[in-house]
Amino acid sequence: MDTPTTSTLWSLRPAGEHAALRRVAQGAGFRLRVLPLQRLVARADAARLVAALAAPIRLYSSPAAVRFAALQAAGDLHREGIDLAVGSGTAAALRRAGVAAARSPARMDSEGVLAMAELQAIAGEAVGVITAPGGRGLLLPALRERGAEVRVAEVYQRADLRGGARRLAAFADDPGAVLVASSAEAFGLLETLLPDATSLRGRALRARPVVVSSERLGAQAGRAGFVRVVVADGPTPSALVAAASRVPPVQ
Repeated sequence: MDTPTTSTLWSLRPAGEHAALRRVAQGAGFRLRVLPLQRLVARADAARLVAALAAPIRLYSSPAAVRFAALQAAGDLHREGIDLAVGSGTAAALRRAGVAAARSPARMDSEGVLAMAELQAIAGEAVGVITAPGGRGLLLPALRERGAEVRVAEVYQRADLRGGARRLAAFADDPGAVLVASSAEAFGLLETLLPDATSLRGRALRARPVVVSSERLGAQAGRAGFVRVVVADGPTPSALVAAASRVPPVQ
């Protein structure tokens, strides 16, 4: 990994979800500060979770989906069948929950998941998707188009936090800050807090570097007016920090 070119990364991840990113960032010589606009809360729906876990193919959308599902299933997620994860972090969470054979794609986004061999010939097959409301919007229609019976269990949800404007002001006052984002929903909340793009402060904020986890999120940042967008190889902490190490120094 290259030598860091800035001292501080600012994470848009939900409150309480920064530990892994902090460890990787500090190991690479960065400081990490948080800009949480949301927190994660359980969303109990026992019947839907039972149905999703009973499907012969199960797909988990995030480490948080694994964590909240395990809490609601009394820690027991192991079932007969195939367990898929959207990325390596989610697969690792599944292994910690006792699902040793969890599989994840090399490309950690919706397109990568949909390219997995296990999701090709699924007409008439039940696929359980363990996720949050609004998560992985491209996956569900694509699975249904392939003829799958999709059983969705929304085991957690994101709740907005107060104080976003104050946190954004602290970010704006840090001249060496790099924003790190891996959620389109969180980035959308950030957009609602940004000053007008024609104002001096609005232009200054949009000139800050942004590291994003996907091309799709990079396009969203571009539409919001950010001009220094670096796309990481995926949403994992190591991929995000590696991308941050490529950010040119502030002049």
